[in-house]
Amino acid sequence: MFRKLVKTAEIEVDDRTYYVRYFELKTVRGMRRFSSEVLLGPGDRIILDDDSMSSLESKVHRLVPATVYSRELAARVPVAA
Repeated sequence: MFRKLVKTAEIEVDDRTYYVRYFELKTVRGMRRFSSEVLLGPGDRIILDDDSMSSLESKVHRLVPATVYSRELAARVPVAA
């Protein structure tokens, strides 16, 4: 199966810009699936998928800020031993 790049975009969270690539994939049964790859940093990516492009874009706009904020919180909190 081969992914085809269908769209690129940017999402801004707290004045930082993150790049998003959207892909389309044809399944074995001939259906279309969509996935996105959000680049948070070098070697740090979020991959999301969905059945429709509009639903996937909505998911990206909801989950990327939540992921960024949770990683910031995790970096601040010292781990109890």
